[in-house]
Amino acid sequence: MKKNLAKLLILGISIIVLTEIANKVLNIRGLIYNSLGEQLTNKEIVKIFEFQDKWQFVGYAIVPVMMFLKTSLIASALYMGTFFFSKIAVTFKQLWGVVLNAEFVFLVVPVFKMSWFYFIQTNYNLDDIKYFFPFSALTITGYKGLEPWLIYPFQVINLFELAYWLILSFFIGKITKTNTDRGLKIVASSYGSALLLWVVVIMFFTLNYS
Repeated sequence: MKKNLAKLLILGISIIVLTEIANKVLNIRGLIYNSLGEQLTNKEIVKIFEFQDKWQFVGYAIVPVMMFLKTSLIASALYMGTFFFSKIAVTFKQLWGVVLNAEFVFLVVPVFKMSWFYFIQTNYNLDDIKYFFPFSALTITGYKGLEPWLIYPFQVINLFELAYWLILSFFIGKITKTNTDRGLKIVASSYGSALLLWVVVIMFFTLNYS
């Protein structure tokens, strides 16, 4: 359990550090200022930034909590999958460790994102950064002209998600003493189903409230 908590802490710190670097490199505050400048006065925008700075530590504290909730839910889904499809008893602790290992692949995303906007697409706005997800279906279609409720599923279909599935499958195959193919079946039937449900829920709310 200590190893898993250490992984969670490293993930949380890494996300915070990468986010701060991205904010500085891509001048996120300047982009927000330009975006709000059309609707608010300079004084109102300054107050928003001051409030943001004052409560920034809360945002930092939420990161590991959100990561804990996310990884725990995914581990729970995988636990159900192994319960029905594995002959070897697998503990929640083992599966949580597997999920935490796989989560590290997503740390590459902000690095690619920063590199893209710093070196390639140097003329960008806040929406460009918000909707950009490297190596996803959305990078092929673009978000402009696309229905809002289709943006999220197009972001989810990406190479990093594929790598995430493969890492989960490999380690689950290992702890169930089977193989990656068997692990993939467990991942698809449990995590895959949960992910599909999540995407559908997001699409529903976006469609009805956008």
